[in-house]
Amino acid sequence: MQDSPAIPPPLVSIQRITTLIASLIVALCSGTNYVYSAYAPQLGMRLGITHTQLNIVALAGNVGVYSSGPVWGRIVDTRGPRILLVCAFVFLLGGYSGMRYLYDTGLPVDVVTLSMIGFCMLVMCSFMTGAGGNAGLVSSVNSTAKTFPDKARASTTGLVISGFGLSAFFFSSISHLLFAGNTSAFLLVLALGTSGPMILGWFLVRPVPLPAEVGYDSVEDEDPEAVTSALAPHHAPHSPSHTHLLDHDFVEPVPPHYIEEDEEGGYRQTRSSAVELEPEGPDASTRIRSLSRGAAMINDTTPNLYGKKLWCSGDFWLLFSILSMLSGTGLMFINNVGSMSQALYAHNNPHYDEVEASGWQATQVSAISLMNFSGRIFIGVVSDFAKNKYDMPRSYCLVLVALFFFISQVVASTEDKIENLWVASALLGLAHGSVFSLFPTVCLEWFGMPHFSENWGYLSLSPMAAGNLFSVAFGQNLDAHDSNRDKTTVVAAAPQCLEGLECYVDTIYLTSAATFLSVLLSIWAGYRDRQKIAAARTSKRHLRRSTIQDWEREES
Repeated sequence: MQDSPAIPPPLVSIQRITTLIASLIVALCSGTNYVYSAYAPQLGMRLGITHTQLNIVALAGNVGVYSSGPVWGRIVDTRGPRILLVCAFVFLLGGYSGMRYLYDTGLPVDVVTLSMIGFCMLVMCSFMTGAGGNAGLVSSVNSTAKTFPDKARASTTGLVISGFGLSAFFFSSISHLLFAGNTSAFLLVLALGTSGPMILGWFLVRPVPLPAEVGYDSVEDEDPEAVTSALAPHHAPHSPSHTHLLDHDFVEPVPPHYIEEDEEGGYRQTRSSAVELEPEGPDASTRIRSLSRGAAMINDTTPNLYGKKLWCSGDFWLLFSILSMLSGTGLMFINNVGSMSQALYAHNNPHYDEVEASGWQATQVSAISLMNFSGRIFIGVVSDFAKNKYDMPRSYCLVLVALFFFISQVVASTEDKIENLWVASALLGLAHGSVFSLFPTVCLEWFGMPHFSENWGYLSLSPMAAGNLFSVAFGQNLDAHDSNRDKTTVVAAAPQCLEGLECYVDTIYLTSAATFLSVLLSIWAGYRDRQKIAAARTSKRHLRRSTIQDWEREES
C-alpha cells in the first residue's frame, strides 16, 4: 500500500506559531548594525583610528547588508533557510568576536594608531556582521511569508520585520543596564547574543506548507511550456502537470488595441496584443510585455516593469534618487550619533565620565530603534488609510517621510545640548523606519509584483551611494575639528573633539540640503504619479468609447 502524502497542519497550529516566534527571535538578533554607535567611539579611541576610518568601518557593515541580499535571496529560494542560518551564525560570531579581539589587544607600546592590516581586519569583521545579520533576517522573513496565507502574511511578516527594527534598542538597553562603560563585555554579548539564536533558528525556523485550499501553485520561469499554457491557453494545449501563474503575472490580450506609452509620456493605441507571441513553430516561446503603471491601468491589470525598460524609466531613477538621499542621511546619523552625543556631552564639561557618556550613547540608539519600529507601523497605517479612504496614491506619503528627515536634520543642526539630542534621534528613527516601510510598497505599486524582488533589489542599492558620501563627509568634518584643538588639555577618556555642535554641524547642513531636495523631488513624484493616473483614466475612457463605437458599427 502506497503511503499517502503528509497533510499540512491547520492555519492555527503549534508548528506555524513556533515558526513565527522563532523567526521573531532570529530577526530581533539580526539588526545589530544599528547599534554600532553604542560602541564605535570607544573602539576608535582604543585603537587610535580617526572618525573617517570609523565611518568606513560602519559603511562596511552597511555594504554587507545591502550587497548580500541577492545572494541570500537566491539561496533561501532554492535551498531553504538552514544554510542562511548557518552562515548567519558563523558571520555574526566571527565578526563580533574579531572586533572584540582587536579591542582587547589594543595597540602596542609606542604605537598611536592601528596598522593597515588591523584596520582591514576590522573592516572585514564589520562586513561579516552586516552580511550575517541580513542572512538571519532573510531566512526568518522568507519562512514566515511561506508559512502563512495571504490574509495573514502582511501582519506576520511585519511582526518579524519589527523585531529587526527593535534589535538595536534591545542590545543597547542591555549594554546600558549591565555593561555601562565596558565595551569588551558588550562586544562579547553581541557575539554570543546574535549568533546563539541562529542555532535555535536552525531547528525551529522552517516554512510550513499551507493547506491546499489556501495555498497557491507556481510555475518556474524556466519551463516554457508551463508559461505558454498559463499565458496563452488558446495557443497551447492544456496539461494537468502545468499550473497557472498568478493573475498579476500576465496580461490578457485586448485585441484589436493595445496601449503603450509614447516618448512624451502620453498613450497611443497599437495593433499588438498584451501577450506577444513569437512566430509559430515547435520552438515557439512567449514573453510578457513590460508594462508601466499607466499602461497597465488602461488594460485593467497590474504593472509589470522590469529589465531594460526599468533602467530606462524616469520613475525608477526618481525613486532611486529620493531613497539614496533619505536613507544615506539615516545611515550617516545612525552610524555617528554616538560621536555626536560624546561631542555634546564633553563640550564645556571638565568632569568627563565615560560611564555617563556611554549612557547618553545608549539613549540615542534606543530612541532611534524604538521610533524606527514605530515608523514602520505608522507609515503603513497612514498610507493604507489614504489609499483606501481617499483613493490617494501611496506616493503622496513620500512627501511626509521626506519632511520627517528634513525636520530631524534641522533639529540636529540647532541642538547643542546632550539632554535634548534624543529629539533629533527620535525624529530620525521615525523617518528611517518609515522610508524602508513605504518604499517597497511604492516600488510594488509602480513597477508591479511579477519582478518585485528583482526591482526592489536594484532600488535598495541606492543607500550605498549617498550613504558613503555623507558618512565620509561626517568623519572628515569631525577629524578636521579634532586637528585644530589643543590636545594637551584633554583627558585620555574624552572624545577626539570637544567643540560640541561645531564638531559636525557642517555635515548636518549638507544632509539638511539633501533632505530638502528630497522633499521637492517627492512632491514631483506625487504630482507625476497623479498625472499618469489621470492620463491613464482618460485614455481608458477613450478606448472604451472607441470600442463601443466599433461594436455599434459592426451591429449596424
